[in-house]
Amino acid sequence: MPADLRQGVQIFGRRDSRDTQKALRFFRERRVPVHFVDIALRPPAPGELRRFAQRLGTAALLDAGGRRYRDLGLAYLRVTDEELFERLLGDPGLLRLPLVRAGNAFTAGLAEPDWTAWVRAAADVRGG
Repeated sequence: MPADLRQGVQIFGRRDSRDTQKALRFFRERRVPVHFVDIALRPPAPGELRRFAQRLGTAALLDAGGRRYRDLGLAYLRVTDEELFERLLGDPGLLRLPLVRAGNAFTAGLAEPDWTAWVRAAADVRGG
């Protein structure tokens, strides 16, 4: 859990994603600096995506309820974590958005309870 959010959060998402818009609004309303990366324009770097996979597990990054997942028929395939990771790298449309990172804390998807805990922990450290 990040103790200091003054450095801000990094959000990977798409401008047309409602969950990404909610994440952006959540942090901006709490005056937390946001660095937004639109994956439609610039997909996450392999190293960055690997950090999310190491912390959350590769399966947690997959949007199993998304249209792209259904269109590719991934529910019927058995793939290893590494094969799944390669698919996520090659097709950002399979990612569960938003991907949010604050220091060493990571979330995939809409995770307001976690984000609220981050903000509260940062406020406790600052004494406010």
